[in-house]
Amino acid sequence: MGYKMKIVILAILSIILTALFLFWDIGDQWDYVLPRRATKIFAIILTGSCIAFATVVFQTITNNRILTPSLIGLDSLYMLIQTIIVFLFGGNALAMMSRGHHYLLSVGLMVLFALVLFKFIFLKKEGRNIYFLLLVGIIMGTFFGSISSFMQLLIDPNEFMLVQDSMFASFNNVNEDLLLLSIVLVILVTLYFFKYVKYLDVLSLGRDQAVNLGVPYDSVVRQLLIVIAVLVSVSTALVGPIMFLGLLVVNVAHEFLKTYRHSYLIAGSILISIVALVGGQLIVERLFTFSTTVSVIINFIGGVYFIFLLLKENRSW
Repeated sequence: MGYKMKIVILAILSIILTALFLFWDIGDQWDYVLPRRATKIFAIILTGSCIAFATVVFQTITNNRILTPSLIGLDSLYMLIQTIIVFLFGGNALAMMSRGHHYLLSVGLMVLFALVLFKFIFLKKEGRNIYFLLLVGIIMGTFFGSISSFMQLLIDPNEFMLVQDSMFASFNNVNEDLLLLSIVLVILVTLYFFKYVKYLDVLSLGRDQAVNLGVPYDSVVRQLLIVIAVLVSVSTALVGPIMFLGLLVVNVAHEFLKTYRHSYLIAGSILISIVALVGGQLIVERLFTFSTTVSVIINFIGGVYFIFLLLKENRSW
């Protein structure tokens, strides 16, 4: 089966699940229910696309299929922002804060952190800057997580519930205005990315091979990291963190498509991500009746798959 046929199959499956989500048990109040379900579907598609897109690019420039953009520390920074707001100003400040202000604050701080991190990491022209970046990202993520945990122990248990709600992604209360803003940001970043898409297939060969083939490696990697940071920041600020989604869908795309060509890998990963999120949301709403969130399901499956990948790599050694 060719790559294009596999992409078509994934697209058809995505359309079927999307239609099922939109129209299943819609009842007579379709004029009330359908717009709300449509908003949720758009948020799912946008979030799944951002995470899958960013993870494919990140794994390409790191040349490692068990790494995800969460290693940069953006998810931990997002949780730290929510915790600091509650710790300093109380739970009412987080609850009463305008969603637009909260969104812009979260996206702005995450992107600013990423830009500062990339700036300092790439000041020196060293051969393994990307690995040093991963090391610093892991350290900063652990640092942010430790501070968040410490503050969460000190705040009131009732206010902690507000912070806890931010720990898991949810598509049930997506703001339409923020969704439109996110779509605009993602479109602009995607247009900016098109200048560098031609380098991805070569970057997957490794730094040395890419440099030998004429790729301005450091410059291209810096620009791609900025794209990754914006995509992850937008998706996280819109619905919350989903740690293992990118790892899961991109590795499934690699196994399903069996290709190195990023035009197919990116499209396949996005479609698989949409299938996973829409299917997961259907399970949450129809089977668990909102007793859990889709991120819990995705993180559980992704965590098990991550362990499988580690064991698989260990056997290959």
